[in-house]
Amino acid sequence: MTNARRTATDGRKTTHRRRRTARKPVVASLAAVTLLAGAWYATAATLNSVSEGSEAGGGGGTAAAEASATTSTEALATASGTPAGTAAASPTPTPTPTPTATAKASAAAKAATGTLAVTNTTVTLSAKFPYLSAGYNNTREWTRTTTAVAPNGTLRVAWPASDGIHVTPLTAAGKRSAADTVVKGAKEVGGLVAHNDGFALLTRVADTNKWKETAAALVRYTNGKQTFVTKLTGTASHDTAPLLDGQLTWNGTKYGTYFVVHGAGGFADGHFGDKLAYVSAKGTKLSGGWGWGCSHNEGIALHAEATGAFTSLCFDDWRSGLFVSTGIGAPDTAPAVQREQCWAGYCGGTFAGRTGELVKSSTGRYATAFGSRGAASAAKNPQDASGRGWTVKPKTTTHQVAVAFLKTRNTPAGKPVYLTNTPGTEHVNVHIAPYGKDRLLVSWETLKNAKCASGTCTGTFTGTHLRLIDWNGKFQSADKVVTARITGDIAVQKDGSLTWAYAPVTPSYASPLTGASPTTTTLRIARLKP
Repeated sequence: MTNARRTATDGRKTTHRRRRTARKPVVASLAAVTLLAGAWYATAATLNSVSEGSEAGGGGGTAAAEASATTSTEALATASGTPAGTAAASPTPTPTPTPTATAKASAAAKAATGTLAVTNTTVTLSAKFPYLSAGYNNTREWTRTTTAVAPNGTLRVAWPASDGIHVTPLTAAGKRSAADTVVKGAKEVGGLVAHNDGFALLTRVADTNKWKETAAALVRYTNGKQTFVTKLTGTASHDTAPLLDGQLTWNGTKYGTYFVVHGAGGFADGHFGDKLAYVSAKGTKLSGGWGWGCSHNEGIALHAEATGAFTSLCFDDWRSGLFVSTGIGAPDTAPAVQREQCWAGYCGGTFAGRTGELVKSSTGRYATAFGSRGAASAAKNPQDASGRGWTVKPKTTTHQVAVAFLKTRNTPAGKPVYLTNTPGTEHVNVHIAPYGKDRLLVSWETLKNAKCASGTCTGTFTGTHLRLIDWNGKFQSADKVVTARITGDIAVQKDGSLTWAYAPVTPSYASPLTGASPTTTTLRIARLKP
């Protein structure tokens, strides 16, 4: 277990800092669920297009041209199936293809990769949704929404508002089927599981403790009524949850909850770590997991398993990198997936939405994607008397898109594969999801002319990118730039379609956020069918 009272002498504070300390609550009441400071100059727009299937690479306005210029090296690389940055053989003259040959090649490519056509439905909300929040250095982040699929194929979407967390019921086609269920007093979407008769939500609720902070809680609703609230932090365990950055999973028998905790007494008083707790279908706490793990945890991923420990990953700032924490919690003995500069909140790349997707293949392998600055050097910090601290110097100032694989729930499979190699471009909001039987969809947003300081960057938004890869990281398609954002947890429907909810607004990352978050009263429900 990581010792919270570390004694670093490398210029880092010994008190355990937590990311997004720059955030300030908008109000001290439940309106704080607006997720704190943030002001986009982007205007919430009503987007009336129903399908993006005809797009070849346009994000609206000048985004298409900017994206084309920004990702030219990536697109050229994907044309040959060679990852960006990989050396290619010198070109040799080739005969000009005939129109028939070109048409056949295009048809073959389309059949092999699909059209990557995102379709949308629009849902009118019953309250205002504050769709932005501020990260480190007040960087712009999308407020998390979570979409989940019930066994019968219906959908639930969780999103925050001033009166609590709203859970909107939808049909499998993404249309509203009933009124929202509002979880009063809840302050964050930490994860959602959809059931045929309701849902379970990982969130934060009021609590009494020395820090006057909220407690993590699992809330279950059945047929519109609250059936249990199980607090996961409290006085007995000497912890609180001022924010979750969490994940909630379900294996048909029990829930796995993985989230950030703040020590409130005991050995970890005043420090930040993470906690994994299991809960039964009736709301009873179960054995397993841990009370104090990665610290600080800069990104959480969790995958439910039929038996044994749920597979988990964490970005740890002390050991500086991405680790497999499955069954062991702290990264002192955890396998390293990738070394990154994570300390002081400037990790090489937290998972999307401050949590990460962890996809499992039919053969038992796993994949995750993240923004990475890489490691020019990585070594134990000789000034750290504990022997656990690491110092990692990043290779690039901007984040590139990386995909890491695991052989099993405990074992990394070699080095991560980098999908991009454009140092002047910042890559944010990285996601990964299963696409059909044997491929993966990776998405990200790009910012050209990136200006970076203390690990965060501003720049001109140039589009949301979609790309297919196989389970070895080899490209199966070139980039496609679409107008749909992928800003929350992605759900996989019965037919393999991917679905998620996002605010219908045009992004801007040109400057940090100040002031209150703008709001929207509609959500787009996107669907991508393999």
